[in-house]
Amino acid sequence: MVELSFNNIKKYLDATLVFKNLSFNIYDNERVGIVGANGCGKTTVLKMIAGIEEMTRHDDGWMSIPRGKSIGYLEQVHKYPENYTVRDILNISFQELIEIEVEMKSLESEMAQINGEELDKTLKRYSYLQQAYEAKGGYDKEEKMSRVCKGLKLEEAFLNKEFKVLSGGEKTTVILGKILLETPDILLLDEPTNHLDMESAEWLENYIKNYRGIVIIVSHDRYFLDNTVGKIIEIEDMECITYKGNYSDFVKQKDEDMLQQFHQFKEQQKQIKSMKNTIKDLRDWALRADNNKFFKRAASIQIKLDKMERIDKPKFEKQNMKMNFSATERSGNEVIVARELSKSYEDKVLFKDSDMLIKYQERAALIGANGSGKTTFLKILLGEESSDGGRVKIGENVKVAYLPQNISFNDEELTVVECFREDINILEGKAREFLSKFMFFGGEAYKKVKHLSGGERVRLKLSKLLYEDINLLILDEPTNHLDIESIETLENALEEFKGTVFFISHDRYFINKMSNKIIEIDNNNFVNYDGNYDFYKKEKSNSKEQVIEQPKEKKEKIKKSKRVDENKKIEREVTKLENRISVLEEEIREIDEKMNSIGDNYGELKELHYEREEKIKELDNILEQWSEWAM
Repeated sequence: MVELSFNNIKKYLDATLVFKNLSFNIYDNERVGIVGANGCGKTTVLKMIAGIEEMTRHDDGWMSIPRGKSIGYLEQVHKYPENYTVRDILNISFQELIEIEVEMKSLESEMAQINGEELDKTLKRYSYLQQAYEAKGGYDKEEKMSRVCKGLKLEEAFLNKEFKVLSGGEKTTVILGKILLETPDILLLDEPTNHLDMESAEWLENYIKNYRGIVIIVSHDRYFLDNTVGKIIEIEDMECITYKGNYSDFVKQKDEDMLQQFHQFKEQQKQIKSMKNTIKDLRDWALRADNNKFFKRAASIQIKLDKMERIDKPKFEKQNMKMNFSATERSGNEVIVARELSKSYEDKVLFKDSDMLIKYQERAALIGANGSGKTTFLKILLGEESSDGGRVKIGENVKVAYLPQNISFNDEELTVVECFREDINILEGKAREFLSKFMFFGGEAYKKVKHLSGGERVRLKLSKLLYEDINLLILDEPTNHLDIESIETLENALEEFKGTVFFISHDRYFINKMSNKIIEIDNNNFVNYDGNYDFYKKEKSNSKEQVIEQPKEKKEKIKKSKRVDENKKIEREVTKLENRISVLEEEIREIDEKMNSIGDNYGELKELHYEREEKIKELDNILEQWSEWAM
């Protein structure tokens, strides 16, 4: 069943045409990814669905969203009262439940002081509220809050912080949590993994897989799209095409479609050439034989040719950076070496007595949770910070180029070619020739630095770094702020590099494609995995299974008797609690029967109501204890 559709949408933002013909359908419970170059209108689509961006008189087409469907949108601007804490923001999701709770408590106070007809009315209202509270998931509220906070790593101390003092990334994570708690019918997520570490991103993937409702995701995180969506909508040239499957399926299908289009293009070109030749021959024969029939036949074929819908020639090859690293002098075998390295900040230990070795031509990714010490290690490696103990060094004959996370230039008013020549003694013509290898062609070399996109800034920075021969590239979150096309351009360039690559990244697709070694900061230590991200995930999974399935025999023997005693104790407690649960359930049932049989005796009814409430409270407490013991 179609739940949401765009039908031939033509959309302007001010005087700029964003779409000229956008059409797609999204069905109930589908998970959909929207992809395309930066500026193609992906976020505009989400804003239109959310009702933030409306159709104007200059626009055309129509959009269909079923009435009554709730919509949650991960907005980018957050405005809340000044004194709101993180907990207050999250509790907005439960506003209706909180209002019901307040009214129920008020009714409980009233019932202690009234009787007769007023009590009857109040009991009916209270019963209605109880049912509404249960239907809206009120009894699962705390469990739901705990699950989302744990998954997004919103710890107790963080929940008490004022929202206004948080960083932009922290605010986005809190708003994501708020929207997940609201569980809207249509969930709109714009770059949801931007500020999440890998563990939280994987938790969100599982959450979305089990989500009841439509989920529409705009993301440059290809690994996240692979693990969450079953449909891709690509926006290109102000139109869109829908593909079944995840991101990898989309890439494969698009390549196959382009190949098919190329074959169709070639066949049509043959047909066009044949028709043109036939027209020319018929006209020549008409002139020679002075026969109008040949002219008419040529004219008829010409009309068919003019009306023929032409197939565009597909653009197979994207422009890529063409860099020649073959002349780079090789380094020694040991490129980055850390021995017994330690670093702490006050009471927080990042790594302690840890070793690391990266060898020539390895492509090593440094990963770990947010705050685990990845950036700190990089600063120690580059000499920007000192360690508490041990040492780290760059090996012999290593020539380093460092691409930072936040790229800045000394003078943003300079043009690309001026910025490139700022610290390099090179003629302008030679500079433009070198910049063309980084896809700065023609007039693009004279664009001002301040007007460059994220991908263009990366290319300019790389051109400056790589003008001199280097054999070690150090990259800090190189794919941040890049669209997928720019990331793939960077990947293609790095594949040509013959030296060593050491990088920090949260982009699991990029890590998977570019690395042959994973170094995880885990439990204050550097743990090596000789493979890509998929290999790392498999090894982590296997090690967890071994811990569960094959515990060490010595520990088992020592703990065996203790476990037997503990199990017996648990069994006794569970049995005891289950017996009490049975008694309470029977007593509540008997009270219900009495309340149904006594008629209009409001005094007795009131007493039974309070007795029932006390029994229910006791039952709830015992059920909670039982769940703890039983688990």
